[in-house]
Amino acid sequence: MPDEAEIDKLVKRFAMMRALAARAVAENPDDARALFGAGVAYRLTGDYAAAIDAFERADKAQPNAAAILFELGLVREYAGRFEAAAKAYERALAADPAHFKARQALVQLQKQTPESNSIALMEAQFSGPDEDGWRTNHLGHALAKTYEDFGDVERSFAWLTRAKQRRRALAPYDAANEEALADAVIAATPPMGGGHRSSEPIFVSGLPRSGTTLVDRILSSHPEVMSAGEIPNFAALNKKLSGSPTRLTLDPDTLSRAGAIDYARLGKLYIDSTRPLTGAAPRFVDKAPSTYLLAASVLAALPDARVIAVRRHPLDSVLSNYKQIFPLEDRYYDYVYDLEAAAHKFVQFDRVLQHWRRTLPPERFMLLQYEDLVADQEAVTRRLIAFAGLPWDDRCLAFHKNAAGVGTPSAAQVRAPMNAAAVGRFAKYGALLDPARRVLENAGLVL
Repeated sequence: MPDEAEIDKLVKRFAMMRALAARAVAENPDDARALFGAGVAYRLTGDYAAAIDAFERADKAQPNAAAILFELGLVREYAGRFEAAAKAYERALAADPAHFKARQALVQLQKQTPESNSIALMEAQFSGPDEDGWRTNHLGHALAKTYEDFGDVERSFAWLTRAKQRRRALAPYDAANEEALADAVIAATPPMGGGHRSSEPIFVSGLPRSGTTLVDRILSSHPEVMSAGEIPNFAALNKKLSGSPTRLTLDPDTLSRAGAIDYARLGKLYIDSTRPLTGAAPRFVDKAPSTYLLAASVLAALPDARVIAVRRHPLDSVLSNYKQIFPLEDRYYDYVYDLEAAAHKFVQFDRVLQHWRRTLPPERFMLLQYEDLVADQEAVTRRLIAFAGLPWDDRCLAFHKNAAGVGTPSAAQVRAPMNAAAVGRFAKYGALLDPARRVLENAGLVL
């Protein structure tokens, strides 16, 4: 049976977090610890302006605390204040030169040159035992970014490989589990024809670094649409209502219980859970990447919603994921530590997308190819806006002028006009990507 107390807590979670944060700021205006906690709560619920204010107050209450300054840099970056973010990261490193997250964030934010870099320091900090693998992961990625900025692809790739060794050993990719998950998604048959009648949500999903943030920005540049960010509410509520006792939010056991869920209730609970973020906005975007696994469940619960799955060229998708840090203890991201694993993950992802393309109503499910959007921005954007059931608005072509915060690694990229810089990037890596290429060739996804 569903745990009603846990369900109620999930629905009210965002409202409670913001209320607690506001109370902490009001009652403890000079307490760095309370202000830090409030800043984190605001960041997690997408209120970046309030998060910046809380962290700036915390910085005044406790100057030169590296943890506060790193968080301040992060939310400034999300808000598009890149120079101010860099200054916060620099201050964090001045306070604690070993703060590897601030080091990697600063390197990622700034162009590295042979004359101005931190190679020697990062190489020295990289050596030595690393129990959980996060220090070497961040520093190795920073070194890889540095050499990529130099144009030295081979040395950059060598550092990526070294960066991931410890995390790969601690969190090995389970190929059999991923195949079982895709099989369970394809086998699940949520009942259609009921659900909660709301056309508010537009779900944008796909593998990370595939163009989902770009699509989110295009849609949320429309005056009738706001972005709720990457919120896990639907998957979490689906899990609770399924009655599954397993630990993972998305697994074969949960999906096998699709027929037992009250989808009208799921849809209503989901909409209620988003209210603290979406308010009275006519439409909103939910950009949780893994929602592609639940597309049929989404449409069973919310038959008037739209689901968009973004797909990128397989090798570009594998490369962009391999180059990304996902600093979470989450099995969903275990594939990023190995090229073959990232390719295998893409194969399972594509299996699910092709199933949805065959079985879901085309007026509710859209498979969008990233390269098509880049090649013909206006035509594909018009198709996207029409699919969402929205009137055309020219602001959707000027998505880079959207001032709203972006809580993803794409915060800088989506503030630039559409360009083809990321299309076909895999080509310059040549044989370095052969382990992934072989997996994709065997699956018939690349020639």
